[in-house]
Amino acid sequence: MSGYWQMLVEYLQQVPWIQIAASMQWFFMAYFVAINLAYLVLNYISAYQIVRYMREYRANYLPPALRDYQPPVSIILPAYNEARSVVSSVRSLLRTSYPEFEIVVVNDGSSDATREALIEAFGLVKVPEAYRARLPTQPVQAVYASARFPRVHMVDKDNGGKADAINAGINCARYPLFCVMDADSILQPESLSRVVRPFLEDRRVVASGGVVRVLNGCTVTDGMLSKVGLPNRLLPSFQLVEYLRAFLFGRMGWSPMNALLIISGAFGVFYKERVVAIGGYKVDTVGEDMDLVIRLHRNLREEERDYRIVFVPDPVCWTEAPSDIASLRNQRVRWQRGLAESLWSNIGLMFNRRGGAPGWVAFPFMLLFEFLGPLIEVVGYVSMIVLALIGLVQLEVFLVFLAAAVGMGILLSVNAMLLEELSFGLFTKPSQQLRLFVVAVLENFGYRQMNSMWRFSGTLGWLLSRKKQRHNWGQINRDGSWQHVATAGPASVPTNGAGEGGANP
Repeated sequence: MSGYWQMLVEYLQQVPWIQIAASMQWFFMAYFVAINLAYLVLNYISAYQIVRYMREYRANYLPPALRDYQPPVSIILPAYNEARSVVSSVRSLLRTSYPEFEIVVVNDGSSDATREALIEAFGLVKVPEAYRARLPTQPVQAVYASARFPRVHMVDKDNGGKADAINAGINCARYPLFCVMDADSILQPESLSRVVRPFLEDRRVVASGGVVRVLNGCTVTDGMLSKVGLPNRLLPSFQLVEYLRAFLFGRMGWSPMNALLIISGAFGVFYKERVVAIGGYKVDTVGEDMDLVIRLHRNLREEERDYRIVFVPDPVCWTEAPSDIASLRNQRVRWQRGLAESLWSNIGLMFNRRGGAPGWVAFPFMLLFEFLGPLIEVVGYVSMIVLALIGLVQLEVFLVFLAAAVGMGILLSVNAMLLEELSFGLFTKPSQQLRLFVVAVLENFGYRQMNSMWRFSGTLGWLLSRKKQRHNWGQINRDGSWQHVATAGPASVPTNGAGEGGANP
């Protein structure tokens, strides 16, 4: 058998692509060093910014004298087949401690009982309300309102995808700011006030985003998060650490440079007229949230306007993460394709003379490390393994490379976990902190490599077929690992005298 192996090794050593890979091993190592140095820089910028934020804002997030001057906000919830969770989400929003807001639920042609669940829970009835189609959408069938809950409205429309549903919600929004949320998300009472604060402090702000956390393992009572817990399964636990890393030192690192290119579609606030001016959300991309933010940067810089797009680390929105491999894979492939579409359609921002930090720093970073990263990473790992097996790379060199890659991943994950505990401290029990640490280590042995393969598949799929498609909802299977405790119906929502959610419960 050893003779056959020797013959195979000698043959492979003569294969042209093997020789090319051998000559490129230093390129892979240099790329590895560059990407991790970039992540470390973002990490330390984020750590400084979060410490500064906690010092300035945590004790008193908004002076009492300014609370009555918070601008009114329209909260838009696009919903497709969300009968199980949409009522809890609306109940949660009704309890937000914000002086003036409305909730616009957009039923995007659901095939389940989403519309019926909302009608029954909130007493919605059809109203002859004017619909201003400032943004083109699929036909709207009816607009609903509630006498018991004047803040709750529902738009019933034909299916057109998430972006189309949000555009319909923008058409119905009455207020100058709108907040986009997922219909399966839970908002903390103070979160809306915190994410709107930048609009009060700086007139240049046109968009603001908050943190999204994993809801799996938590307890929800009457639409409100009553207990923070950790997922019981490994897959959502890995995503929890991943979300900490992405939000706390990924997006937080870009915000001070005004180079933030992503505001999560699950929780972001925008100045309505500016979004309408650029045509709203694009319906021919699967990354409508990132595409919108990049187009805002591109448009405002072409107009030479002074503006800010910011990230606030404190406002928390909770959403359920996929709990099975198939759903998670589909989600990550869709995200990677959305990233590719957003970058390609806005390539004119990169190295534009008016591009500033978004065009000269953030865009090349996203292109080189987030878009091309999975391709280079997967090819690099496979090449190093093959080269080590056939003797073209010393085993010691390969092991050092592997140890450095895994060690750097652990460092970044543990740093994100420590940053969360030192700043916001949502997981206070020692057992929870120990579990988080173990998960932060374990995710580097299989999960991150699997995630890279999914992103590689998404990038490769887009490169082979760049035809744009209308955004599908990309439904995920949910295991209901967060507990929903209903102690009373919607009538228990605290009111301000008019039957609508008002002050703190």
